[in-house]
Amino acid sequence: MKPLQRMLSTLVAVVLITLLAACGAPAAQPTAPAASPAPAAGTIKIGALYGITGGMSSIDAPGLNGMKLAVKEINAAGGVLGQQIELIAVDGKTDQTTTTNAASELINVHKVVVIGGLNDSTFALAAGPIAQQAGIPFVTAGATLPSLPEQIGDFFFMAPFGDDAQAFAIADYAIDDLKAKTAYMLVDQAYDFTTALAAFFKQRFTEKGGQIVLEDIYRSGDTDFSAQIAKVQALNPPPDVLFISAIPNEAGITTRQFREAGLQMPIISGDGFDTPLIAEVAGELADEVFFSTHVALDNVDPKVQKFVTAYTQEYGKAPENAFAVLGYDTLNLIADAIKRAGSADPTAIRDALAATQGFPAVTGQITYAPGQRKPNKSVTIIQVQDGAYTFVKEITP
Repeated sequence: MKPLQRMLSTLVAVVLITLLAACGAPAAQPTAPAASPAPAAGTIKIGALYGITGGMSSIDAPGLNGMKLAVKEINAAGGVLGQQIELIAVDGKTDQTTTTNAASELINVHKVVVIGGLNDSTFALAAGPIAQQAGIPFVTAGATLPSLPEQIGDFFFMAPFGDDAQAFAIADYAIDDLKAKTAYMLVDQAYDFTTALAAFFKQRFTEKGGQIVLEDIYRSGDTDFSAQIAKVQALNPPPDVLFISAIPNEAGITTRQFREAGLQMPIISGDGFDTPLIAEVAGELADEVFFSTHVALDNVDPKVQKFVTAYTQEYGKAPENAFAVLGYDTLNLIADAIKRAGSADPTAIRDALAATQGFPAVTGQITYAPGQRKPNKSVTIIQVQDGAYTFVKEITP
């Protein structure tokens, strides 16, 4: 071939390749034939991240069940934006490293557009920054450290109230209703939630004229509280109330051991005590226990009873605690934001979440004030007596 002919051939080849690339059709590959969509095509993928196993399981497993129930109802009603929701759940195993890896898996492997879940602030602080960096909205169902949105960033939202609200509420109840003037404090040092709850309780209790007569600590996973109990028994006069700041795993065992030691004054706490483990572990000793939480399942509010009926029909048992409701609320809040955004784009979902006003959650209306991603909600006080959990009072601190 002559040089001029080679140049012309090369030029023609370059032009053809350029035109094919511009049209998005690789020269070496035939056009793919039309095919049925894959099973997941057309779905909106939402991640569910909980500690289904480990110390958080008694509240996280019900939370996931609440999310699954919400997805079933939404999909049965036609889904969102004409698409079905695909809920992808990964177990964080109540472990910070596993939780961090689970968040990465949901984002990078499963390609979710938003994540909901987690009921403890320590684990939210592990997973939240992963979602923030990836630009994926994260709505915590039950983590209550009030500074979480500011610590993590503008893609992070809280469905529950903050620890300040629930600690203030149980402190108010202790002084105003139980007429307590003195309190003993036992605090798990392992979690952001337990230390923050204790700090806010102490602040409110002392501001209202109460006195903390002794502060003691333990580490999550402890099973013997005899040393702490001996210190309480040595107090003269004894404290009016025992404030125990614990995650669910220690709620039942501390209640049982303090009662077995003959300490009968009221035990008070936050939503870490909203677990079946109090009745299951302490049994008939589970009395005069009061805790602040997000909703009472025996509340006659029609929204609450509708949820209780639906959950019971779906799982063959009544909802275990308020965290089942929070999971349900969180998924519905996310679906509402996707609908209002008119898109499953993560940034659009973030913007719609930030604009939420008066969302009618079962656990109370959710509104985010401008620049805020934590709602102001009322707090419910529950009493455990002889193993039964009963609505006592609703407080707006």
